[in-house]
Amino acid sequence: MTTDAARIPHPRLSINQATIKKTTVAEALRVTAEAGIGAIGLWREQVQDAGLAESARMLADSGLRYSTHCRGGWFTAPEGPDRRAAIDDNRRAIDETATLAAAGAAGSRSVLVLVVGGLPAGSRDLVGARGRVADAVAELAPHAQAAGVTLALEPLHPMYASDRSVLSTLDQALDLAAPFDPAVVGVTVDTFHLWWDPEVLPKIERAGREGRIATYQVCDWKTPLEADNLLSRHYPGDGVIDFGPMTRAVEAAGYDGDIEVELLNQAIWDTDPALAVQRTIDGFDAAVAPHLARVAAR
Repeated sequence: MTTDAARIPHPRLSINQATIKKTTVAEALRVTAEAGIGAIGLWREQVQDAGLAESARMLADSGLRYSTHCRGGWFTAPEGPDRRAAIDDNRRAIDETATLAAAGAAGSRSVLVLVVGGLPAGSRDLVGARGRVADAVAELAPHAQAAGVTLALEPLHPMYASDRSVLSTLDQALDLAAPFDPAVVGVTVDTFHLWWDPEVLPKIERAGREGRIATYQVCDWKTPLEADNLLSRHYPGDGVIDFGPMTRAVEAAGYDGDIEVELLNQAIWDTDPALAVQRTIDGFDAAVAPHLARVAAR
């Protein structure tokens, strides 16, 4: 093994399981721990495949911190059976988050990332959809508070407004979170989705001032985008994002938790998971870590 491959990962690096999507919970925990990384965020599909109790047991045995649970949301539908099913599913996601965070090592965070959903079929009413998001968060907030879970609203790049998230800017997410305790409703800052915004730095400052940054996720943007634009995320350093200003702003805003690398990219998914994790370590060390002043305890 080369010296580079043996490099100790930055202590704040977390692997979001989307980066190694084809893994089971057991495999994701193993390759993350074997690489020397201290934290992981799992996805609900794999957790449900393994079973929540078994996933929590394996997480506890791994010694890894839990950084986020992905994902809840998808509640822009008008009132009816579909919306009720989505709300009930989000309650289950809140309970999963609490269980897994409790099983993680010291420093774990009980954070459920919310991708709120796009326009319902046949609708052009963005304002109405955003209003239904606000209503859903209000309905879920008491359950989250009782469980000790933070709902982390994630604004997505505007190209996803029609099908994935009617929240496109950090200000929109912060405005929606404003009526709630920051421990209950916060925001996700994701470089892929926010790097383009000329006002992103003052918006991050606002998020910090309001105590709302629940998680920081990093990956890179490179054009041309993939045919499926969902799968266009790249290793940090492989694209055009300048991670310095955003990373320093997130730190200055008071966020000192784990930083997830979340990569949705078919070529990365087709890579051996251990190699993808090592490539993630290298990219994070080169593009993100130099801008971090705070180092979490290992």
